[in-house]
Amino acid sequence: MRVIIVDDEPLARMVVREHLAAHPDVTVLAECANGFEAVKAIAELAPDLVFLDIQMPKLDGFEVVELAGAATHYVFVTAYDQFALRAFEVHAIDYLLKPFSRERFEAALAQARARLAPPAQAVQAVVDAAAQRRAPLTRIPIRDGARVHVVQVSSIDWFEAQDDYVAIHAEGRTWLKIQRLADLEAQLDPAAFLRVHRSCIVNVAAIVRIEAASRDTHCAVLRDGSRVPVSRTGYQKVKDWIR
Repeated sequence: MRVIIVDDEPLARMVVREHLAAHPDVTVLAECANGFEAVKAIAELAPDLVFLDIQMPKLDGFEVVELAGAATHYVFVTAYDQFALRAFEVHAIDYLLKPFSRERFEAALAQARARLAPPAQAVQAVVDAAAQRRAPLTRIPIRDGARVHVVQVSSIDWFEAQDDYVAIHAEGRTWLKIQRLADLEAQLDPAAFLRVHRSCIVNVAAIVRIEAASRDTHCAVLRDGSRVPVSRTGYQKVKDWIR
């Protein structure tokens, strides 16, 4: 696989380059610090894949794609999540949100392999990419107006369904993210998080004690003082986890 790295930040280019160094079949053809350099390098070197920043001097990432064309494939790498929809509209293979983990980078690279692989290899590449994406979340990006916050999953005490949102309770703060609780549950480490109620997922490390709320119901008292409802099924899950 022949690759070009495009980012105006030297440190960001270095991170991508170091991750790629673990793959002997990947050759980095060039590194570019702005959009003009990127368009020129893509035209001259015809890479298979470009890791492309979005917000850059002179030309942004979308303008690079427009000028360089669709002969190559792109993985966008950015610190802002508001461009994700537009990235996939221009058929990007993936969208990496900085700062990303090695596991998340490997998932994006596997996705690229699946897209670029000859037909005989494509099925296995898709399977490998899916396996990478099943790795439990370690951080969650949350958009707050024009800012993006990255919350470490280990710091989260509990998640609460609120209509089309999930309320994320961590370190005394509450964040709202547009997502279904069931979809989020599928991405969490089941050894660390339990669905104790149809509307609540709890970090088991945050549970201080379980109390009876009434004759047939219970609640979990958490380290931040929150009292989270626990259904009968959830109570059994907690008991099984204690064992």
